[in-house]
Amino acid sequence: MYQKTILPNGIRVVTETIPYVRTVSLGFWFRTGSRNETVENNGISHLIEHLMFKGTSTRSAREIAELIDAAGGQLNAFTGKERTCYYARILDEQLPMAAELLADMFLNSVFDPEEMEKEKNVVIEEIRMCEDSPDELVHDLFASAVLGDHPLGLSVLGTEANIRGMKREEVLEFITDYYVPGNLVVAAAGNVAHDQVVDQVTRYFSALPSRPLPNSLAPVDEPGKAAFRYKDIEQVHLCIGGLGVPRHDEDKFAVYVLDVILGGGMSSRLFQQLREERGLAYSTYSYHTCFQDAGVFGVYVGTGPENVPQVVRIIQDEFDRLMQEGVTPEELHRGKEQLKGSLMLGLESTAARMSRIAKSELFYEAILTPDEVAARIDAVTVESVQRVAQRLLSSPLTAAAIGPTEDALWQAG
Repeated sequence: MYQKTILPNGIRVVTETIPYVRTVSLGFWFRTGSRNETVENNGISHLIEHLMFKGTSTRSAREIAELIDAAGGQLNAFTGKERTCYYARILDEQLPMAAELLADMFLNSVFDPEEMEKEKNVVIEEIRMCEDSPDELVHDLFASAVLGDHPLGLSVLGTEANIRGMKREEVLEFITDYYVPGNLVVAAAGNVAHDQVVDQVTRYFSALPSRPLPNSLAPVDEPGKAAFRYKDIEQVHLCIGGLGVPRHDEDKFAVYVLDVILGGGMSSRLFQQLREERGLAYSTYSYHTCFQDAGVFGVYVGTGPENVPQVVRIIQDEFDRLMQEGVTPEELHRGKEQLKGSLMLGLESTAARMSRIAKSELFYEAILTPDEVAARIDAVTVESVQRVAQRLLSSPLTAAAIGPTEDALWQAG
């Protein structure tokens, strides 16, 4: 059962009660991320996420860690392009402790300059770790290629230079601007009563005054240009695609079905063509990411430099087939069932349920039941999949690659 309460200052509390489990997942979700940054302060959202764990006016960073460990719980956070989440997974009896701890981190973090400098080094090592993972790094390069100079094209991690130069005053200013009550959703799922969560949030946040929401940002208008980065590695890591559909687009569910048919599993077209039939790749898949007013649709493959021309031709051929011939009824049925199965399997985790209702409230201000989502998936037709394929794949496409040579990439394109 889903329930929702809006506090007078604008904080939204959403819960899903699951009485047959012994745990609760509690998350504080802020509608802010790297999209709200500039080239100059890129990486500040992710740095703030790290700094929230580095001590409050009443607890050191070590005491925060010891408190959650002593309760047998988990405390973590993540930053995206349009959201930042701080969450705890605990036994149901530990909910008051987790709520107080998360509130303390949000309300009373001190951002000690010495701790900040140490944590900058941690973030820089995370950036370097990503630099050493070309199969991950290529997605940042591709987002930049597709989205151009728009803030959505910025990396969530930022750059070493930005992180090193970040000032405490900049951090506090960003928090003041974006960590506001109207930008916050508190979500909980598990063996918890809605009123219990509302009481905890009210206890710690009722005195927090409402503040104006930050200005909305300009939408994406034109895709960027293809990009290549040299690395002395064995494979070329390649993404091909372009602009997708935004979060509220009526074609969203048809795009999801298209995605799984093209590259969403072992029976997908790309997996069968590139790996099973030709042995050209170990890893290949397609994906679609929705944002508030834009989307990114892409195909990833990691392959040897000598295979790139053939791989690109196969991908282009599959794009053409989807636009000209569409998909078969069998593919449509399999794609729908795959999506619905993934949805239902995810409901076995309180963390996944908490995340689902939080994102629904944060971005849609409404929560679709699993049955409602399944009905929208079932409403997708062969015709609608072909139509969205034509919509996405006939638009200007671009590519991004990381590897030892770019020659084969551009010859193939």
